[in-house]
Amino acid sequence: MTTTKQDQNPRSLAVTALMKVQNGAYSNLQLNQLIDDNDLSPRDTGLLTTIVYGVIQHRLTLAYQLKPFIKKPQKVTDWVMVLLETALYQWQYLERVPKRAVFDETIQIAKKRGHEGIRRFVTGVLHQIDRVGIPDPATIDDPLTRLSVTYSVPTWLIETLTDQLGQAKTVSILSHINQPANQSVRVNLERGTVDAAVEQLTAEGYDVTRSQVAKAGLVLSGRPANQSALFKDGAMTIQDESAMLPAESMALTPSMRVLDACAAPGGKTVQLAEKLTVADGGEVVALDIHENKVKLIKHNAKRMGVNDRVTAVALDARKIDDQYPDDAFDQILVDAPCSGIGLVRRKPEIRYEKQLSDSQNLAKVQLSILNAVATKVAIDGIITYSTCTILNQENRDVVAAFLAAHPEFESQRVATANDLKPDRTTDYLEIYPDDYDSDGFFISQFKRVR
Repeated sequence: MTTTKQDQNPRSLAVTALMKVQNGAYSNLQLNQLIDDNDLSPRDTGLLTTIVYGVIQHRLTLAYQLKPFIKKPQKVTDWVMVLLETALYQWQYLERVPKRAVFDETIQIAKKRGHEGIRRFVTGVLHQIDRVGIPDPATIDDPLTRLSVTYSVPTWLIETLTDQLGQAKTVSILSHINQPANQSVRVNLERGTVDAAVEQLTAEGYDVTRSQVAKAGLVLSGRPANQSALFKDGAMTIQDESAMLPAESMALTPSMRVLDACAAPGGKTVQLAEKLTVADGGEVVALDIHENKVKLIKHNAKRMGVNDRVTAVALDARKIDDQYPDDAFDQILVDAPCSGIGLVRRKPEIRYEKQLSDSQNLAKVQLSILNAVATKVAIDGIITYSTCTILNQENRDVVAAFLAAHPEFESQRVATANDLKPDRTTDYLEIYPDDYDSDGFFISQFKRVR
């Protein structure tokens, strides 16, 4: 199964992308690559993106619905199964695409990419589904299996969320995570105001909405954000609204020395650096374990015009004793490596790749990073801990373990510019995908008191 430069059919390109995602590629990176490599119209780019994300989001649902019509699945080539999934997805979820068009396009792709036998097989399956009807997950007796198939989420994750958040909140989250992710950007406040950015983006043809989550955030539609002159000039960057909150919540002064302990690709690093000035001695030390990712941090810092106050270093934060003395930093951000369950709308394949054991193992890594950097923040300094997951194992439990082991720290209430969740009874801030239609995120802060 191959595609060529001449193959500009977005449905065929979707099969190519989905096969690569099945083999380990990230959906967002694979889509960007295909879009860059092919001269697609905005309409075809939209269709390609919709099909790829849609099929991944609904993979378990589609597999359940196809199963009765595939007698010997082990004999069906992987790409043919993916092609059938794209057809079923379009048929069910894309109201503006007629069934006839879906059938015709799918059969033509089967013929072009395979052989006559594959074309006949695909034609037969589609016509049989049309005659018999698509199985409805609502008829599944077992409640857990029914939820899993309906929302295409593994049972372990549904069980975990239900145990931690209750049935109603879990179903609310499940009903949101298969909706399209917002395209959000953060304005570089060192290079302009939010008002000016709104005015320019509107003039460029974007539909612009101010973020209800983050002070410098905007939600855009109409065009890819990276096509804006503001992006190219470093006056804004692409970042989820929730991801803007950890740095926003840190009360920095221009002269502070700040550690970003798990920094790549540098979105939060540059956000922190915007609050500092070289003249006052402000600096962000940004660590990442991989040298190639350190280059990404440097690239982002340069594009956003803050590279004069960013020092990017290839170092495992757990080995920080090797290079930095105690009390070296005024504040520390630990945006810890995590399971990423809060990102399932933006990176839908995550839900199928993770197990509960992954979350439990990551919690050990997260705690070890916090333990390692604890002595590096000065007295009265603050450590901000954040993750892009919504599981207690990596959030509440890690915070409780750290505070229990470090009586020299006290929990501090997380404050945001828009005063999110003002009635919460916890110091930490939890953002779920159904709260503000942004990524799931967790933020906690600890002040060193002695």
